[in-house]
Amino acid sequence: MKKLLFAALAALILCCPLLALGETISVYNWGDYIEPEVLKMFTAETGIDVIYETFETNEDMYAKIAMGGSSYDVIIPSDYMIERMIQENLLQRINWENIPNVANIDPRFMNESYDPESAYSVPYTWGTMGILYNTETVEEAPTSWQTLMDETYYMDMLMLNSPRDTLAIALVMCGHDLNSIDPADLEDAKQLLIEQKPMVLAYVVDEVKDKMIGGEASVALVWSGDATFCMSENDALDYVVPQEGSNVFYDSICIPANARNVSGAEKFIDFLCRADIAAMNYEYVGYAIPNTAAIELLGEDEYNDSPVNNPPQDVLDKCQVFKYLGDDTKLYDQVWTEIISEF
Repeated sequence: MKKLLFAALAALILCCPLLALGETISVYNWGDYIEPEVLKMFTAETGIDVIYETFETNEDMYAKIAMGGSSYDVIIPSDYMIERMIQENLLQRINWENIPNVANIDPRFMNESYDPESAYSVPYTWGTMGILYNTETVEEAPTSWQTLMDETYYMDMLMLNSPRDTLAIALVMCGHDLNSIDPADLEDAKQLLIEQKPMVLAYVVDEVKDKMIGGEASVALVWSGDATFCMSENDALDYVVPQEGSNVFYDSICIPANARNVSGAEKFIDFLCRADIAAMNYEYVGYAIPNTAAIELLGEDEYNDSPVNNPPQDVLDKCQVFKYLGDDTKLYDQVWTEIISEF
């Protein structure tokens, strides 16, 4: 009788893993891109445990999901990668009836070109790319991307270890469109970055924060949210979007096509859209947010006073969103490989 009972219980556990182990969701996000306390609060309120993993670039995230070996319930990619994943059927449509807190999202951030009907993504953060610099070691505030070619900063500058971002800025420095797929334009960008390479202290992603806060370099190519965090930790640091223009990006929350717990994912997304939670994330992450209810909670005047998170319109007018480049993405990968392998 006992053997039969144990066998029945074992079968129940195998058939109902969530019942046996407790409900879980798996989240795949950028490093340092959520207030850790938020994850604990979500579990406390819903009983759903969060299995949390991080990635450094959109390309790393895409490769892991496209290979099909991993299943996540929530991911937070950037605009052009969302566009790609929609085209490749790697994302599923969001049931907005289950995300009532979407009402807190500023309509200006919905229906963007990468997801024209806002069918697959929920805006999370947005920002720009620019130069973070140390005012104690940089005599004049940078105004141009050419600062990153200035030999004054030999082995004293940091660049992003991210093909799309770094090549985009090199294209702009060469006078080309940052979404260019012209092989001649990319050859110009490649040669410029090869020329710059001996001056670069390191190609980094998340490590840029510790290095700039610690005074290990004078200038760095960074995303605005990282700049905000660094400036809060080191008063000598400042940030600028150069006059030639830059990238403005949008990171949004999505549900992969092969998600195992869609209901839990929807609860998590709705939780992130709640005003108090979005405000907590803003204070931890440092990136601008599209959540009007959270901004009101933070204090509109104080929030809008930041030129990093609320850049002037004339700056934004010179910025572009990355587009998905289709098969030409391989050309970018090839060019980046040639740059990194040089020397």
